[in-house]
Amino acid sequence: MAARRVGTPLGAHPVRVLLLGSGELGKEVAIALMRLGVWVGAADSYAGAPAAQVAHESFVVDMANADELRKLIADVHPDIIVPEVEAIATSELTDAARSGIQVVPSAEVAQTCMDREKLRTLAHDELGLPTSDYRFAGTPGELEAGAEAVGYPCVVKPVMSSSGHGQSVVRDASGIEAAWEEAQHGRRAAGEGGVSRVVVEQLVDLDYELTMLTVASSAGIVVCQPIGQRQESGDYRESWQPADVPVSVYEDAERIAKAAVAGLVDLSARGADGKPLPNETGWGVYGVELFVLKDGTVLFNEVSPRPHDTGMVTMISQHLSEFDLHARAILGIPVTDAHVALALPKYAGAASHPIVVEGDGEVSFGNLDVALRQPGTDLRVFAKPEVHGHRRMGVALATGSDIEEARIKATQLVQALAIQVG
Repeated sequence: MAARRVGTPLGAHPVRVLLLGSGELGKEVAIALMRLGVWVGAADSYAGAPAAQVAHESFVVDMANADELRKLIADVHPDIIVPEVEAIATSELTDAARSGIQVVPSAEVAQTCMDREKLRTLAHDELGLPTSDYRFAGTPGELEAGAEAVGYPCVVKPVMSSSGHGQSVVRDASGIEAAWEEAQHGRRAAGEGGVSRVVVEQLVDLDYELTMLTVASSAGIVVCQPIGQRQESGDYRESWQPADVPVSVYEDAERIAKAAVAGLVDLSARGADGKPLPNETGWGVYGVELFVLKDGTVLFNEVSPRPHDTGMVTMISQHLSEFDLHARAILGIPVTDAHVALALPKYAGAASHPIVVEGDGEVSFGNLDVALRQPGTDLRVFAKPEVHGHRRMGVALATGSDIEEARIKATQLVQALAIQVG
């Protein structure tokens, strides 16, 4: 497929992109696309979502409702659909692809990456990627048998969820029932009812996690420098680039990331049930998540078929952020190794530190004159309408002479902000 012609989003023949999900990542994708002359419509479940504030048009819709999503697609007439969230009626994405709409990276990939069972089967059984030992289960009895097979302690996750929702660690057989209940009621979309299958995985001797941002485009597959991260309760609290890893770990991580994305691109080409669909390219940014064990072994964990939250560091670390790379790839513009290069001096590093706010009401940020006084710092305010409980409301970005300095500067930026709720 040739690169698309762009230029006049409000003219007679614009390239029309529909974002399904309009959070902070979608906002940056929207801006990147709009800079290239693309019309952007942003859909989410609530009004005033971050991307909705900058898009040409916005829509409030339950994207998990097939009827509502079908009507939205019919009304918007998009050339390209870009999912940003998991809670989507993926059957409608397949129908959209059959009608000639380009789904990013493809309808088949979106369905596969949402389903841990499909993804793990593809990664381990078809592509031969190294993973932790695992079993799938559809009943508490099957879960107990699976846990016995992989050994205690183990991790139990619903197959259709993300970001730690519904996940638990089981130390012995007495925790099986509680883990099953948590998977059913703590997962995303638990309110829709039904029984969720689960995956039970061996609890590996983890040293750290890596994100390998991997870009599939008309030029092939390239990988950004590895991103290190620190997580709490399944959500990232810091990320940095480049991660300081041994050469052997880097080589294994790059190989696994490329193989995983190549498998997904091939899946796009094959299409559902072996029936290729028009415009199913598999192009876009993938966030490949890897485990690095204490003995240096690298394991495939999961992959997000879109820009990754830990990849927000690329807004200050790379010449082209993950959002710019995503926009280019999906429009058919080649992305090469040169395009994913760091914009940092030798030995320097960059860091991101999400700003998680607790409270109830609107959020405002003060003291910016102090917080942003240091050179090599930046801030993104997501402008979400409200917080109820705790919510990621912005991200601090920093560069330093090395990773440690960058992390300290990003943390200090957050600490210097005067955050008001209500």
